[in-house]
Amino acid sequence: MPKAKRIKTKEIENDVTEEVAEDSLEAENASLSKTDFKDLIDQIDSEYTLSYWFMKPKWDEWALRLKLYNNQKRDKSAVGDPLMFTIIQTVLASLYDDRLQVAFKPRESGDDDTAENLDNLAIYDYDEMQKDIVDYTWDWDTLFFGRGLVMLMEFDDEKKCPIPENWDPMVTLRDPRAKSVNGDMRGRGRARFIGREIRLTKSDLEEAEVYFNYKDLKTDSTDLTSLYDRNEQVRQEAQGYSNTAKWQGELKGDNATYRLFEWITYHKGKLVLVTLADNRKKVIRYTELKGNYIPLIDRALYPIANDWDGVSIPDLTEDKQRARAKLTNLGIKVAESGLYPMYLFDTNRIKNRADLNYEQNKFIGVDGNPTGAVQIMQKDQIKQDVSFILNTLDSSSQKATATPDLQQGNTSADKRTATELNIVNQKVDTRYSLTAKIFGWSEKRFWQQWYFLYKTYFNPGIDEKTIRISGALGAQYRPLRRENIIAKVDPDIIVESKVVSDAKNYNMLQQFRGFVQSIAIDPNANLRFALKKLGKLTGLKTDEVEQVLPPVVDELIAEDENKILEKNGLVKVLPTDDYIIHMEIHNKLSDTPAKYAHMNAHKKAMILKKTNPELFPQAPSAANPTAGAGMEDQKLPPMEKANPMIR
Repeated sequence: MPKAKRIKTKEIENDVTEEVAEDSLEAENASLSKTDFKDLIDQIDSEYTLSYWFMKPKWDEWALRLKLYNNQKRDKSAVGDPLMFTIIQTVLASLYDDRLQVAFKPRESGDDDTAENLDNLAIYDYDEMQKDIVDYTWDWDTLFFGRGLVMLMEFDDEKKCPIPENWDPMVTLRDPRAKSVNGDMRGRGRARFIGREIRLTKSDLEEAEVYFNYKDLKTDSTDLTSLYDRNEQVRQEAQGYSNTAKWQGELKGDNATYRLFEWITYHKGKLVLVTLADNRKKVIRYTELKGNYIPLIDRALYPIANDWDGVSIPDLTEDKQRARAKLTNLGIKVAESGLYPMYLFDTNRIKNRADLNYEQNKFIGVDGNPTGAVQIMQKDQIKQDVSFILNTLDSSSQKATATPDLQQGNTSADKRTATELNIVNQKVDTRYSLTAKIFGWSEKRFWQQWYFLYKTYFNPGIDEKTIRISGALGAQYRPLRRENIIAKVDPDIIVESKVVSDAKNYNMLQQFRGFVQSIAIDPNANLRFALKKLGKLTGLKTDEVEQVLPPVVDELIAEDENKILEKNGLVKVLPTDDYIIHMEIHNKLSDTPAKYAHMNAHKKAMILKKTNPELFPQAPSAANPTAGAGMEDQKLPPMEKANPMIR
């Protein structure tokens, strides 16, 4: 169980230790332990009963499919067909390999650096959260059950990162009317209640620091209605193990587990997460969730409008796998019978039946002419109809899931031209890109919730997280505080398939490169900005671009001026400034009166330079290397008169 966020004593910048009440959580739990939750327990019990009988047929069907997916207890004389496994693994391999890319786009000028910090933090947290493992389980559940679930609610106070957790659909109960976890933009179709059964040890309860009244809990693993135990039994039987639920319930000491129910529901107008124990009769956790957003992210495979389940791969392949397995085993029996033929013999001629027992070089005596005394009984061979049906079943599964033989790593039996194979690959990519786009819906919600948790739990002036960034000069270690990752306006989150993203960037790179070549002859073109943009489109990071194109003096001066303008201070415009570069750098700032006044002064200076060039120093050149030297100290009355911000 992930540890909940807890405020602890922190070291502040001024080296003064702020004493924060560490007992606040204990006091809150003590208060909750005395609360009467009878109405809440009755409400949850009614919701549980409704959702249990609604979900039971699904659980029964999924249990059969899990055994069919990998049934180690099947008849050893029979052969299983791996159709479902093959297609799921083929689709899973393609979707998992094409990792969805996340990028943060600022909504307000001045948040560019924050967005880049978020990009780097997301890459770093991908490993911290073990999201590669979470994604595999999430994708597998989605393919097998039609919809996968990931909880993202807890924040690790030590690693300083959110903690995602996969929910097993085999132990999840939900509102029968729900179309998705959180519904549409207005919340229509969202789940009124949803929950699951879990098992935790007493040490798990203590470490989580969010539970109360758990000291005298009873282990109740022998309960026949336990979803967790039933699910464990189904999976154990599919893998060829015995049912160990009975002995698990007899464990003593620290490793004994307690069957608990996590339930999210609305109570007294608030969205709450409740944990119940002792057969749902005792509340041991009560947490109010912010807003109406359930921190559970659902991922669909082939969604159907206004429907929770959609279509899963077993929905499309289970019946075909059973038929293929049945025909395959019947075909094997026919082939085996051909190896052990049956014979007809004349009882008038063969007196001793033991003579018919097989021996090498054995001769059997008969009365009269042996012709016709023994003959092989003709039997049917495997007919073409069986092969046709098997191929038809396989083809229909491939068409439904876009997994042709080539996609599975097999060569096709039919000879096809390179053009035909290319068309097939394009259509497969089209089908898979649709699924990747649908996966992108949930991936975007995941990173929105990830950002929300940082916004909620990363304390200003207290929390700090150091991340490792692979840059142009090797690994860099960048400390991040709240002001470095929380934007003034929440950024846009862009999620794209890696294949699609790479293709778009490549096309933009080609188009922008041609554009730069066409404007290169224009003396007013900002080629430096164009080269930086080309570097970004090539895939270089900011520090790598700056190694290729180091900041010029005007950029460094403008960066220093930004620190003054950020505090609404006064910065004068010099006649030696490169106004285009200065305005580009100043535009990164958040909106302040000083920023706009300063940028307006730059615009006035540009106009004066155009109309009165004699007021401005000459740019240094080979002919006049000292041009402009000392001009910053000259008095320029016409410029001051035009704009007092201009020095």
